[in-house]
Amino acid sequence: MPSSGQRGCRPAYRGLRLLPGPQSACDTRALAPTYRGALGPKAQSSRELFTPPLYKQRYQFVKDLVEKYKPKKVADLGCADCRLLWMLKFCSCIEVLAGLDISASVMEEKMHTLSPLPFDYLQPSERSLTVTLHHGSVAHKDPCMLGFDLVTCIELIEHLEESELKKFPEVVFGFMAPSMVVISTPNSEFNPLLPGVVLNRHPDHKFEWNQAQFQSWALEAARCYDYSVEFTGVGHPPKGMENVGFCTQIGVFVRKYPRSGGSVQYEKPTEAVYKTVFKAVYPSLKDEKYLQNAVVSEVIFTAQNIKHHLMSKHKECDDDPERKSEFQPSVNSFSDYLGKLVVDKAMEPFVNGNEVIQLQIQLQLKKLFEGALSSSEDCQQNLYIMQED
Repeated sequence: MPSSGQRGCRPAYRGLRLLPGPQSACDTRALAPTYRGALGPKAQSSRELFTPPLYKQRYQFVKDLVEKYKPKKVADLGCADCRLLWMLKFCSCIEVLAGLDISASVMEEKMHTLSPLPFDYLQPSERSLTVTLHHGSVAHKDPCMLGFDLVTCIELIEHLEESELKKFPEVVFGFMAPSMVVISTPNSEFNPLLPGVVLNRHPDHKFEWNQAQFQSWALEAARCYDYSVEFTGVGHPPKGMENVGFCTQIGVFVRKYPRSGGSVQYEKPTEAVYKTVFKAVYPSLKDEKYLQNAVVSEVIFTAQNIKHHLMSKHKECDDDPERKSEFQPSVNSFSDYLGKLVVDKAMEPFVNGNEVIQLQIQLQLKKLFEGALSSSEDCQQNLYIMQED
């Protein structure tokens, strides 16, 4: 986080020419195909240049970073059709996902893909996960974007007007100040290799930078806000043309120093400016009601298996009086065995290494068979059959 004297620092734009483009407030990544639909009538053939398609390589790059550094809170700026967010929701380390886009309509078309499915309720995850989408501009500050570990800006900055681009570093690096920022943008040096590209890859692009321009901007932003930056990319050039660079150039920014709580409060605006258009809270075993449901389901399932096993053993003993006298399972022993079976097997991933939780589940299972869940017809029936046997 920059010192008080650095808060007014703005990256220099000398030599970073903003190429003209149609006037639009859109900073979304609405067109998901490899080149954002920018390549004209020959676009289809250009997609054959990259396997998998370039947009999938960009998303995979982010996913690989997530799997390596395990951030818990991730925000995607310019999330558009939510494809990257959908991909990241399956990363087990993430507990909070947020998307921001200037186009609410684009988000609303696909935001249903971020909702929990019936399977998520039938088998709740061990982790908690909340997904939120916000409508707003990356040129504005909102406290809902504070506290994130990773912020991604995939094919976003080239859609910004010059005035928005000047505010962007202060908002992302100065205000949000995440531990890591990933920014990707087209490499204009690669454009002559793309069929159908005359000036820019997309009519809404306000500029497209070459490698030197992007690196100059990124290094200045990193210097102003105490970040380090490394450069890479996706979409390799043809053999013998390595000097052209990647088709998509990427900067990975890492904050050098932890941000103090005082600076967060200093930057925090008085009111929210973004509008929340979607929020989903996934069922989790950390929530008591879902944990109880999971335990009851495991108890009923395991009880039915034990019932069938004991009934078959009982049938085998019918013709042998000595074995039959030995086969007198009690309700208490059944409850103890069932509790151990559920804890040791079905609930092992959740309770492993936590003796307190193991004890709580065992006590809860014992209560189940002592009448705590007497309203459960299935439990009553299983217990009755066991007593009869």
